[in-house]
Amino acid sequence: MHPYIEDYALIGDEQTAALVAKDGSVDWLCLPRFDSPACFAALLGSKENGHWRLAPKGAGACTRRAYRPGSLVLDTEWETDEGHVRVTDFMPQRDEAPDLVRIVEGISGRVTMRGTLRLRFDYGNVVPWVRRSDGHRVAVAGPDAAWLRSVPEVHTWGESFGTHSEFTVAAGETVAFVLTWHPSHEPRPALIDPHEALRHSLADWQAWADRCRYEGPHRDAVLRSLLTLKALTYAPTGGMVAAPTTSLPEEIGGVRNWDYRYCWLRDSTLTLNALVSAGYLDEAEAWRDWLVRAAAGDPAKLQIMYGLAGERRLPEQELAWLRGFRDSAPVRSGNDAVKQLQLDVYGEVVDSLALARRAGLHDKPHVWQLQLALLDFLQEAWREPDEGLWEVRGPRRHFVHSKVMTWVAADRTVRAMEEDPTLPGDLDRLRKLRDTIHQDVCERGFDPERNTFTQHYGSKELDAATLLIPRVGFLPPDDPRVTGTVDAVRAELERDGFVRRYSTDLTVDGLPGDEGAFLVCSFWLADALHMTGRTKEARELFERLVALRNDVGLLAEEFDPHAGHQLGNFPQAFSHIGLVTTALTLFGTDGTGEAG
Repeated sequence: MHPYIEDYALIGDEQTAALVAKDGSVDWLCLPRFDSPACFAALLGSKENGHWRLAPKGAGACTRRAYRPGSLVLDTEWETDEGHVRVTDFMPQRDEAPDLVRIVEGISGRVTMRGTLRLRFDYGNVVPWVRRSDGHRVAVAGPDAAWLRSVPEVHTWGESFGTHSEFTVAAGETVAFVLTWHPSHEPRPALIDPHEALRHSLADWQAWADRCRYEGPHRDAVLRSLLTLKALTYAPTGGMVAAPTTSLPEEIGGVRNWDYRYCWLRDSTLTLNALVSAGYLDEAEAWRDWLVRAAAGDPAKLQIMYGLAGERRLPEQELAWLRGFRDSAPVRSGNDAVKQLQLDVYGEVVDSLALARRAGLHDKPHVWQLQLALLDFLQEAWREPDEGLWEVRGPRRHFVHSKVMTWVAADRTVRAMEEDPTLPGDLDRLRKLRDTIHQDVCERGFDPERNTFTQHYGSKELDAATLLIPRVGFLPPDDPRVTGTVDAVRAELERDGFVRRYSTDLTVDGLPGDEGAFLVCSFWLADALHMTGRTKEARELFERLVALRNDVGLLAEEFDPHAGHQLGNFPQAFSHIGLVTTALTLFGTDGTGEAG
């Protein structure tokens, strides 16, 4: 039976990540980067598309599993008739090449373990040649090479295009496996000591976790979300992927399956806010610097997303040989949404820069010039229709959230110039731009009969993104138009206690089928309820959302309240950013409800 999305746990080395199922199978891993072709793709197909299972012989799902406190080191345990055994999975922060380490440890009795490794490069499409070399198994195909070794050495054999092993561990004994990838034209990298690597990985992760300033309720959930965001950061550049997976469906059997292994500009504001508020200024600065590099160039060509190092071309293609998660095809690599016009990203970029300044991050002269260039472009472009926050694949429209965020860009620039009169720029022109956008949104994006902002001009549809209006300061929380919008969104978009992003109307969305409740939208509702004086309801909603996390504290993009399963790419940065931000909104860094 194919696992559910919530059956997986994440391990990673801040350059890529793997998903480990409850039965001890690593079903997803891209090497050497998040956006590289997968060498284990069973997540989106079958075991024949690549996986690595290590578990007691004949066993199914584990008895229990958990991360070691403050780390991304995963312990999975089985209690069998033979005894008790633990498998510890992690990816050491790399010096040269990526390594996946799996350490088997006997706890009691004598347990027979069975290992099956099927390497399939190019998203499960290429079966490598496998040979022995100095006691190792070496798999090579095209540009990829991977080495498997064990300490102490255990017998392996080839069968059915896989590498198999069987061995016994008694109480106190350990067997460590190390899988190392490198370009096939280069020599094998230096060998690591798996036990020493475990000690270093634990120390590094726990030192990072100790810097967290949040001391409020659900601290474990907040810290796990922060650790997940750290794991989704591409350390060489500071960029953050939206998720480490592609094509996990928003509806089982549906076509809303997208590649999220890239860096979205709109994540920047929320990410910076979460990191700064929790005490992680170094990571915030690295993310800000990535953002500035990625956004550099012609403002008219600003993209909504970029590659890990700021790459601009992310062509979308379908991987026809993969049947999809639980037969949800197509499976996609790349994302054509990169070509869309989404005007809200201009506001998010400028708001990110404002947040960085307020946090005391060192400003650089060229950053202000970039900001002025973005505003020069918005001077006329804000009037254009776009595809909006949700990247609809229907016609462009005048989305209210997009217009609000162009107002944010003008507002933050005006405020900066008012606070520092030495900054160059035409202040009067920008004030006029800000006021013009505000008036236009209030006149054309608001339905006075229903007392709510709508999804787009001339629409009766609603959009959960309008819940952000008080948070970005477009209107104060006590404005009747804000409370009316919150009430309308709850009435029309709430389903089974959770919030949908919008009505999946084919004329707007451009796609068939449906989707689950978008988790970050429910976090936005909790924020809006708190800001409009309904803190008790906000905290009750937050409790329900925290309860949706899987057994190791992870959230996907969406949740199906009827089936009770998570949906969409996993784990999702947006969802974990929402959890952190809402906890800070409701409780502050010290748990008193006041921001620290």
